Amino acid sequence: MNPAPLRALARVVPAAALLLVVTACTDDSPPSSSSASSASSAEPASPQASTAPAATTPTGRTTAMNIRLTLDGHHIAATLNDSPTARDFAAQLPLTLSLRDHNQAEKVADLPRKLSTSGAPEGADPEVGDLAYYAPWNQLATYYRDAPYAAGLVILGHMADGGAEQLASADEITIEAAP
Repeated sequence: MNPAPLRALARVVPAAALLLVVTACTDDSPPSSSSASSASSAEPASPQASTAPAATTPTGRTTAMNIRLTLDGHHIAATLNDSPTARDFAAQLPLTLSLRDHNQAEKVADLPRKLSTSGAPEGADPEVGDLAYYAPWNQLATYYRDAPYAAGLVILGHMADGGAEQLASADEITIEAAP
C-alpha cells in the first residue's frame, strides 16, 4: 500500500477544517458598509472579503475565488463560492463555452466533464446573476432573469452587478481566474 496519498490527506484535512471554521465565523458577521468599522476591528481585514464582487453576492453564499467572465468582449467580475462543486469547476478554468438560451431566463453550456456534487444541497433557487451547475445535464447555468427552484442545481457563484444584462445577449462565455 502506498502511504503517500494518506500523508497528503493528513496534511489537507486540517487546513480544510480551518477554512470551514473561518468561513463559518465570517458568515455570522453582518457585512460592513463602512471602512471605519472594519478599521476599528482587532482582526486584520482580508483582501478577498473587501472586494466589490463579494459585496454583491447574495446573503448566505460565501465567496472563495474571484473570477472574470468575458461576454462578447465585455469583462464581468464574478466570484465562486467555497463549495466542493465550485472548487471542482475552478479546476477546469480557463474555459470558453458556447451558450444556449434556456426558458428565456438563463444561458446554459455543456461542461467538459462532470463536477463533484459532494455535500451539495438537493437543489437551489437561483437569483439573477447566479452561476450554477445543473448536475443532471452536466451544464453550467448562468441566470439573467429570475428562475424557480430546480432539483439538481448547485449554485457556484455570482456575477457582479451589470453582468446579467450582458449575459442576456451573449452567445459565448470565457471564464478564467481574475487577473
